[in-house]
Amino acid sequence: MLRFNVIAFTHHSIGVEEIGKFHLENDEIQPRMQHLKDQLNISELMYVSTCNRVEFVFVTNVEVDQIFLTHLLNEFNPDWDQNHILHLIENAKQWNGINAVNHLIEVSSSLDSMVIGEREIITQMKDAFEFARVNKLSGDTIRIVMRQVVQTAKRVFTETSIAEKPVSVVSLAYHELADRGLSDDARVLFVGAGVTNTNMGRFLLKHGFTNFTVFNRSLKRAELLSEMLNGQAKKLSSISGHNHGFDLLVCCTAANGHPINEQIYASLLAGEKGKKIVIDLAVPSDLDPAIKEKYPVDHISVDYLKQISEKNLKSRKKELIHVRQIIFEAVEEFKEIFKMRQVELKMRSIPEKVKEIKQNALENVFSKDLEKLDDESREVVDKILDYMEKKYVSVPMIMAKQMVANKEFEK
Repeated sequence: MLRFNVIAFTHHSIGVEEIGKFHLENDEIQPRMQHLKDQLNISELMYVSTCNRVEFVFVTNVEVDQIFLTHLLNEFNPDWDQNHILHLIENAKQWNGINAVNHLIEVSSSLDSMVIGEREIITQMKDAFEFARVNKLSGDTIRIVMRQVVQTAKRVFTETSIAEKPVSVVSLAYHELADRGLSDDARVLFVGAGVTNTNMGRFLLKHGFTNFTVFNRSLKRAELLSEMLNGQAKKLSSISGHNHGFDLLVCCTAANGHPINEQIYASLLAGEKGKKIVIDLAVPSDLDPAIKEKYPVDHISVDYLKQISEKNLKSRKKELIHVRQIIFEAVEEFKEIFKMRQVELKMRSIPEKVKEIKQNALENVFSKDLEKLDDESREVVDKILDYMEKKYVSVPMIMAKQMVANKEFEK
């Protein structure tokens, strides 16, 4: 278990803007992670990237020290200068062995989320593992860890009230918007058509909003969201030509930099002078900060929502004792699961060894004796050997499991 490690960069340690610099497009993840595996002698790797954290979950025989971290970050992004890398290393969080398992369970149970009780993280963790599995980045250790992680998180959300009245970043944003009293015929512009904006669209549609325009780099994805909203779909490249004004701008793209710059924002205003509401759920921010200095903007950002989430944390702390008890039990259970898995792996060769012994007995040691037997006697001998083969395979495994359960290996 000492080979199992987690290195994390979170909104707590480096802020959401820095987290955004770790963002990779979907088609970049597999080759980048494979490159890290090859360069750092990593046997298993899973990459978790959300709006408020980036985590490298991996198995290696190499010592994970500052040299390793420097190498990892240099290979992850060769364009980063050494001062930036040093800053990241100083603020990295690191866990090893069973502590790493405990950390992943806490993360998936939303104890380290921007909003405690936010269910979205468990889906993100499952998706990260599935990607690693399908792309042959992970292996047996990460598999059994993630199985325990997901099962425990599900138990937390089922058996406690930590997610009672769930408040995700999107729902927080909507609650903020509801306080502004925007009319349901307000002109709503979406920039980006990913999961976050789609969820935001569902909230708005559910609460009676009707006037939507969706801009996205991929017109096909824009059309999917606009169809759900009964709105219009347009390519992001045409956004500067939109001259119908807006009341609410909802942005969440994976673009580098700030896709909504001063020029584009001025064009979207179409000469209107009043204060506009901008819900900016991107990391880093889609809205150029200079816009807020030049125009009246009611900016609802991820950082702002984080401040609200901290207030919500107080109302849910009463559940933390229950949650941590569940996590403690799961970690203790995992210790036994891991030991058992190691026994299973060590004993995988037993069936083949038994087959080899059987074949050697039939073909060499007792071959002449067997030739003297009639067909009926030979059939009986074969049945006996088959029975013994099955027992010699199963009995050692049963005994090993009993020894693990009774903790005889520890005596």
